[in-house]
Amino acid sequence: MRLHEYQAKALLAAWGIATPRGVVVRSPDEAAAAAAGLGGTECVVKAQIHAGARGQAGGVRVVPHAQAPEVARALLGTRLVTRQTPPGGLPVDVVLLEAPVAAVRELYLACTLDRRGGTRVLLASGAGGMGIEEGAAPQAWPIDTVRGFSAYEGRALAKAIGLNGRAVAAFGELTARLVDLALDKDALLVEINPVLVTADGELIAGDAKMEIDDNALFRQPTIEALRDSRQGDPRDEEARMRGVQYIALEGDIGCLVNGAGLAMATMDLIAAAGGRPANFLDVGGGTTAQKVAEALDVIAGDRRVKAVLVNIFGGIVRCDLIAEGLLVAARRFERRLPIVVRLVGTRAQEGRLALASGGLEGDVTDSLEEAAQLAVRRARAS
Repeated sequence: MRLHEYQAKALLAAWGIATPRGVVVRSPDEAAAAAAGLGGTECVVKAQIHAGARGQAGGVRVVPHAQAPEVARALLGTRLVTRQTPPGGLPVDVVLLEAPVAAVRELYLACTLDRRGGTRVLLASGAGGMGIEEGAAPQAWPIDTVRGFSAYEGRALAKAIGLNGRAVAAFGELTARLVDLALDKDALLVEINPVLVTADGELIAGDAKMEIDDNALFRQPTIEALRDSRQGDPRDEEARMRGVQYIALEGDIGCLVNGAGLAMATMDLIAAAGGRPANFLDVGGGTTAQKVAEALDVIAGDRRVKAVLVNIFGGIVRCDLIAEGLLVAARRFERRLPIVVRLVGTRAQEGRLALASGGLEGDVTDSLEEAAQLAVRRARAS
């Protein structure tokens, strides 16, 4: 789960990490009042979406206070397209106004996961801001998640990226607090880019990103409450509400499978047969007829889907119960949608008989390779 910049900065501030003075606005009138309250003569107007590269797309602008309402009006209610968004962009419902920070240097800092090493890691670079991806590789510092991360280690990291003077101590405190925040909130990523260094050595979070582990949200209710469902794919959001593991893709063959490994193998076979999967969908090893029906509803809601491949291995689950769910969902389809079903395992024969007697419009087989080939042919014929 991703957070908006203003939400991430609120958490940073709660952990004692300095952020620019800012106000969240949802209308041009609010922007006028907010700009006047920030002091100075200029403000930074920042569109809030779950993607980076906003500045390069016109989503971040430094303007005189008098122009803040006009810029907010131009952003609010639109869809901002950046190189990190889907082709249609993401909706701008909120704008953040901030007081500019006079910085003499920009750094990069992030706490993230090292999946290869099986631990968290701090990434730091003496150069931050836009274009960080094209810059030098950051320094990586492993984190002992049991012992935590000390300001002493942070100071050593500061020297490694070329800091000196008061900024070294400030960086040590910043890194220690950043790691504490990431551990406390089950964050997969906490990124500050840029870290703004002022003339007196103060460090300020110029921008912030946070991604929280979805599997840990049950113990993060205050984070869950910050979810902005409009920033995600509507199909993903519907699947999440139904408790289905779903990822939308770009093909036209819907996939409904029980088990992540089996789902990946199914997608591979579709590709080998010359087709393109429309989604990854795992209903789980111990799925129910109700969940299968809901998963099919999600797939059928994607207008690009021309055929559906259902691949169920009945280990824990009974195939005849799965057949019931398939029939229930198929009767609700608003359009003709060919279904190819591969049922193998516990009570598979009874499941196939139930599908036949229930009048399912589709093909039933016990061969996965044949099922993939059939699904591709049905999609091409639709």
